[in-house]
Amino acid sequence: MSRHHSRICGMLLLAGGVLLAELGGAGLAQAEPTAPPASAPLFQPGPGGNSKTTPGADAPRLASVDNFRDVAGTGAGYPAAHGKTVNKGVFYRSNAIVPNDADLATLAGLSLTTAYDLRGPDEITQKQDKLPAGVNYVNIPVIAGNIDEFIANIHTPEDARAAMQDGNRKNVTGATERAGYATLLTGLTNTGGAQVFHCSAGKDRTGWVTYLLLSIAGVAPTTIMDDYLLTNEYTKDSMIKTLAYIKQSQGEAAAAKWEPLLGVDKSYLQAGIDQLAADYGTVDKYLADGLGLSPDTINKLRVKLTH
Repeated sequence: MSRHHSRICGMLLLAGGVLLAELGGAGLAQAEPTAPPASAPLFQPGPGGNSKTTPGADAPRLASVDNFRDVAGTGAGYPAAHGKTVNKGVFYRSNAIVPNDADLATLAGLSLTTAYDLRGPDEITQKQDKLPAGVNYVNIPVIAGNIDEFIANIHTPEDARAAMQDGNRKNVTGATERAGYATLLTGLTNTGGAQVFHCSAGKDRTGWVTYLLLSIAGVAPTTIMDDYLLTNEYTKDSMIKTLAYIKQSQGEAAAAKWEPLLGVDKSYLQAGIDQLAADYGTVDKYLADGLGLSPDTINKLRVKLTH
């Protein structure tokens, strides 16, 4: 694989939240997020700047970490089971946390206690987290596979979509994935204060964890899917820049082939949901039998999630 092609693949896989190849400076610059994207129905801009956020405030929009948001959503928070609401300011989700100075100061105002990084070593080497002072960093690699094999099997946009669907199925079937998610959910349950978890793009591994958390809270499936799809709004500018770079360097056909890796599609998350239903029946059974979480842990997490 040439270095130029490796840079392209690395950029794509960073954006796709899969495995990283070598990523050169030019490709990385094109993939960097810029200004926050336009709003969507479930997405309202939160407070920015460097001041501390108030209880119940929306997550701040970060220009340099464009997929950072509150698991609970915006406004009053997502409606949960039994007339409850998902608690805001408890769990945040993100892409790689590499903020500029202004965004780092904004993150410091959230009083985060712990950041969980779901990436593997190669991904971390390319973009190491930059966290506010005092935030505990925990790496829980949640991925298995080979980048060369992944790339070699993608020849068309349909291949790329199929690869993303298969990756979500592996959130259910993969031993490495299940072990990582079990460790993360246990940490989220037993650690105090506001916490954030993330992968590279904040959409695939991070999206699956968010699906589990919102399911535990009893959020409606349609709301969970809408929340999942918000990645396409939050990272719109980044995706446009990445596609423009690919078109310029490799042409329209290459851009069309790789585009499905950059965002999310209903069919991606649905593939994982369908696999969970086929293998375990319910989310609670997946948590108990697939991840090995105790009823006490699941109940504590449910209590922590809602009010």
